[in-house]
Amino acid sequence: MRIERRFAELDDYEMTLGRLERVDLRAAWETEDGHFTPWLAQDENLRLLGQTLGMDLQPHSTEEGVGPFRADILCKDVANDSWVLIENQLERTDHSHLGQLLTYTAGLNAMTVVWIAKHFTDEHRAALDWLNANTPSSVAFFGLELELWRIGDSPYAPKFNVVSRPNEWIKEGHLDLTDKQRFWTEYWTAFKDYLDAANSSVTYRQPGKGARMSFGIGRANSGLYALCSTGKQDLAAGVYFTREHKDSFFEQIVSQKDQIEIELGFALTWGMPEYSDRYICVRQDGFDWENVSDRPRQFAWFKEKLEALDRAFRPRIAALQVPEEGELS
Repeated sequence: MRIERRFAELDDYEMTLGRLERVDLRAAWETEDGHFTPWLAQDENLRLLGQTLGMDLQPHSTEEGVGPFRADILCKDVANDSWVLIENQLERTDHSHLGQLLTYTAGLNAMTVVWIAKHFTDEHRAALDWLNANTPSSVAFFGLELELWRIGDSPYAPKFNVVSRPNEWIKEGHLDLTDKQRFWTEYWTAFKDYLDAANSSVTYRQPGKGARMSFGIGRANSGLYALCSTGKQDLAAGVYFTREHKDSFFEQIVSQKDQIEIELGFALTWGMPEYSDRYICVRQDGFDWENVSDRPRQFAWFKEKLEALDRAFRPRIAALQVPEEGELS
């Protein structure tokens, strides 16, 4: 009798759920050069692509000339100021685009190559895997399949699926890590997975081998960082400026100190004179990195602070003025 009542209760329970529907790419972008490339070259869409790749991409040009040819999109990897080449296809991969890809890579001296297509053949996926295995660690080839989805009459939602990428464990020497390096690589990889699961807006880079991980903020020689201060058992999340113009950029940001802290809702430490780079950060003590069960608490703190810092600093850093010659740099 109780079972019958329970099933009757379930019958009364209703919930309307939508169903994912896959959409042909041509429904959104009729042509590659006239529609898809201009769409992808927009800042917000490059940021979506960058989150898939673990990179912070800064647009430079579309249809970049390479002799008589034209490369689809040329970007900068903000992390190291190197060139990133993006080649697009709204159909399955072909030999012609593979040849173009290699030609553009050489002509533009690109360090990262991204090939986006509707579908990768096994042969072209194997070609990118071979290039990743047999080229210097400074060069990276990515293959991404593009999908388009919607629910009912919702706007189309793009999804990038990585089908070929550099094998960091080989190219970056991870097989020779010390125990400490292996610990931090695993720690930051777990944090990256945490951000993915939470659909975080923070643009992370590849997990490092030390107690610090960097995140993009849309401009070269600057970024966000998360730090486990091992000597003090505290966490730090902040913004940094490095290399050229770091002093000028720092001073321009400091002039907005009061408004920034009001927006954030917490105070920051502004500048650490013992370091050559310029740092702005917030700290919290009372953490134990070796306690795996405490990681959700640590990761939640990092996520909250990094997302708040990204919202407050990203537009301000984009608006920073490069000093004229002779001014503070």
